Amino acid sequence: MSTPKRFHRVRAVLDRRQPDLTVLLEDVQIPRNLAALLRTCDAVGVLEAHAVWRERGQLKISRPASGGTRKWVPVRRHRDLDDAVAHLREGGLRIVAAHPADRAVDYREVDYTRPTAVLLGQEETGVTSRAVDMADDLVVIPMMGMGLSLNVAVAAALILFEARRQRDAAGLYGQRRLDPELYDRLLFEWTYPVLARLCRKKKAPYPRLGPDGEILDPLPR
Repeated sequence: MSTPKRFHRVRAVLDRRQPDLTVLLEDVQIPRNLAALLRTCDAVGVLEAHAVWRERGQLKISRPASGGTRKWVPVRRHRDLDDAVAHLREGGLRIVAAHPADRAVDYREVDYTRPTAVLLGQEETGVTSRAVDMADDLVVIPMMGMGLSLNVAVAAALILFEARRQRDAAGLYGQRRLDPELYDRLLFEWTYPVLARLCRKKKAPYPRLGPDGEILDPLPR
């Protein structure tokens, strides 16, 4: 049973979702890293994450480490990198890969107010050479110690919160940016997940919602 307080919280979160900011994970394997990444995605308003996952079965995401955010940031799985990049570019996003190459720039020098997918690689080997070739930009996080890189989830958090800072300064969190049809669908699904499943099972449209989340139309039987 939804309450007005929960309904308005859901609305406030959807109002800040960024449909043109995402991550592309290239064979990130460790469940806790995947969970931490999704937690950061939710915190900065990412609508949907993407993953190249060559293993069989579903992505293994640590439930405790996700802090319950797994259900708020779905992960679209792609069979290979070319398929993932083609999908993102079709949506108008450019690919920014985290990789310490000679042509990489400080991660804070990139304009993340533009439609952006942050590409992050596998924990031990980083992004592949194919990913480097396909990236529009390469970024690096300056390191002052002996280590050459950060944990992938930590690196993602730094880059995504820089993107959040830039987008907040540009006013992108102050306006609703989701397509109205998608917004209304997610609003109902997040507020009434059980009823949403029932409507899909019955192939019935979602009922309209009132200003405090009250259901205005008869429910399917």
